[in-house]
Amino acid sequence: MPAPASATILGCEGPVLSKDETAFFRDADPWGFILFARNVERPEQLRRLTADLRASVGRDAPVLVDQEGGRVQRLRAPYWREWLPPLDEVAAAGPAGFERVLWLRYRLIADELRGVGIDADCAPSADIAGPDTHPFLRNRCFGTDAATVARAARACAEGLLAGGVLPVVKHMPGHGRAVVDSHLHLPRVAAPLDELMATDFAPFAALADLPVAMSAHIVFDALDPERPATASPAVIGAIRDRIGFGGLLLSDDLSMAALSGTIGERADAAITAGCDIALHCNGKREEAEAVVAASGTLGPAASLRAEAALARRRTTDTIDTASREAEFEALLTGRAHG
Repeated sequence: MPAPASATILGCEGPVLSKDETAFFRDADPWGFILFARNVERPEQLRRLTADLRASVGRDAPVLVDQEGGRVQRLRAPYWREWLPPLDEVAAAGPAGFERVLWLRYRLIADELRGVGIDADCAPSADIAGPDTHPFLRNRCFGTDAATVARAARACAEGLLAGGVLPVVKHMPGHGRAVVDSHLHLPRVAAPLDELMATDFAPFAALADLPVAMSAHIVFDALDPERPATASPAVIGAIRDRIGFGGLLLSDDLSMAALSGTIGERADAAITAGCDIALHCNGKREEAEAVVAASGTLGPAASLRAEAALARRRTTDTIDTASREAEFEALLTGRAHG
């Protein structure tokens, strides 16, 4: 039986994997990889990069990307479709049609991703957009109430899974009340726990059967006033026990300024708190080395969750892309003319 992989997902530096970087990944053996705009040029280059990443660790490692649509979309025109922000797409589709529109949207996205060797999408965002939600997040949400968000996020996830792409639901247990950008500052939420369970946490409870989720860099005073969710055993415990999520839990990017301490300390805190995987995105070698050293390898429970997640990245149907595109456009056009 092979040794467990490193409890990490790592980014790479650019559009081509160097010999030195290949050697680093071979030794570090991250569980998976994540790509950003700096890694994306054109389809043939991206197919080569994803193949080289997997070859560096000698297995069919997952390759992730953020392909939500709107601002958060790493694969862009002219080689890939441009998508509305999620909140705008739901509004355009209307209350009676948004679930089918979103399923089609993310089924088409899945085809694009699998076509270049990417098999996990960091979507859906199951956060609830509120009146004070910071602009970095607001139009990346699907709605302003828990029921709409849960339905929309489910349609997104099912569309991705139907195309053989793992959805990564985020940002658990809920980021919508953040009034600052967690890339730059640490958000804090003072709402009581019963209110959070009925609102912010509710979409994630409805999606608790999904295979992979990502934590939020946000403090919930009702659970742990000292530490953000990513580094809090109490909040991770609530994700497991109150929300009921049994899948693989990734940290959000450890490089974000919401977190404190060295990058190695951040990784250690996330794994110690109960995250299964430490996510490091910027491709900086010294930081990646520290994250690998601090994270260790996947433990027995995390390994089982990782295996269960990978078992769900199989293509379960085939589609006529042109007909699905036509249906997608017809639904939106019909709504616009209705």
